[in-house]
Amino acid sequence: MSELRNVTAPLARGVLFVHSAPRALCPHIEWAAGRALERAVNFDWIDQPVLKGAKRAEYYWEGPRGTGAKLASALRGWEHLRYEVTEDAGLGTDGGRWMHTPDLGIFFAQTDTVGNTVIPEDRIRFAMESAGANAVELHRELRLALGQAWDDELDVFRHAGQDSAVVWLHKVG
Repeated sequence: MSELRNVTAPLARGVLFVHSAPRALCPHIEWAAGRALERAVNFDWIDQPVLKGAKRAEYYWEGPRGTGAKLASALRGWEHLRYEVTEDAGLGTDGGRWMHTPDLGIFFAQTDTVGNTVIPEDRIRFAMESAGANAVELHRELRLALGQAWDDELDVFRHAGQDSAVVWLHKVG
């Protein structure tokens, strides 16, 4: 005897930040994101002052767990596209953060409930074994595990617009 249940997959929430995209690519980005989200989407594109002719957008999304990975995959590898996708942690699940730049490709990190990057134990052990007693090499390995090169490249694009919704926590108080 089979029983039908109304089982709803847990919802995830996150943000797609398109930090810079050529104007001609904007409709294609919306189409790819809409396909990943399984619904049509429209972004509010604004000029990206760091890169002449580029646009930027933020889109808050909601969908089943794993939607962040679907969004990141849908946009992966497009030349001249810089983006970031976040998926918030949920009850019993880690979140995720994907960053992409044309030069570096894509980076993924697990995140905790407040958005901190979580480095798995095996990755830390690998960094320690690779570095041996060399503190500079350990530092390099940990920066790689944190995605520091991606953060460094994207940071100027994140904070470039006067109209961007940036919260400077270190300036509070």
